[in-house]
Amino acid sequence: MYSNKVIGVDVGGSHITVGQVDLEARRVVEDRLVRQHVNSKGSAEEILTSWSKAITPLMEEEPSSVKIGIAMPGPFDYEEGVSWIGSTQDKYEVLYGKNVKQLLADYLGIGSAQIKFKNDAACFLQGEIFAGVGKGYKRAIGMTLGTGAGTAYYYGTEAHDSARWGDKFGDSIVEEYFSTRWFAKKYLEKTGNQLPGVKEMLSLEDKVWVKEVFEEFGSLLGQYLNRFIDEENPEVVIIGGSISRSSDLFFPAIKNNLKEKYNDVALVKSVLGEQSALIGAGSAWYKAALY
Repeated sequence: MYSNKVIGVDVGGSHITVGQVDLEARRVVEDRLVRQHVNSKGSAEEILTSWSKAITPLMEEEPSSVKIGIAMPGPFDYEEGVSWIGSTQDKYEVLYGKNVKQLLADYLGIGSAQIKFKNDAACFLQGEIFAGVGKGYKRAIGMTLGTGAGTAYYYGTEAHDSARWGDKFGDSIVEEYFSTRWFAKKYLEKTGNQLPGVKEMLSLEDKVWVKEVFEEFGSLLGQYLNRFIDEENPEVVIIGGSISRSSDLFFPAIKNNLKEKYNDVALVKSVLGEQSALIGAGSAWYKAALY
């Protein structure tokens, strides 16, 4: 019988988070969590060394027994483990065209078959379905709102990337509206200053214009979700990412802008936070680990 402990990894643009995932308990083991800065503009050797340094401390079993699930941004060939992240993503472009699965396996001293990659937005939704606020639902869609806009869908088996970040919306694309870039643009318009992060805007929450900005954001997101819901027919919409921490400021506006026929579709915020991607990535090994 296999161990029920696997390693979940979330690869971000500036960091990597690694956790030990207990698939039977469906949770991250709190004292087995590593977060490390990564220079995504560095050399392939620098990136892979940073990743392996973060992962290695959690490899407690015999090398041949280690199982790793990795939440990875795209574009990426998740089955083969080849990166197609180019210069337009402004991160990890040195890995373009390389078999990252095999390279990382070599750095870790394990077989490439012991590593599974999955889209990071899909991992977020999979984690919430497997262990979080989405448990029990058969159809779901998810959005992560942060430095980018990730989208995913779930039809009762496993979550998949929707790749809707580039969909036309307004006078641009989805990602330009539902990410920190939109808030940075609004902040610049209101103050003439650059916005370090959305949390800095929250420190000004008592200002009327800040509340209006979040309400506008919610209104726009509601308008977009009408399209997403109409095409995927979910029972629940799960919102995650760093911006979701401010959900009380924009969820009411989302609901006000959803079509009346979608009143029965639940709108919920992630309860697992950044651990959702770790659990979702690790759950790729669920059946193999328990049976």
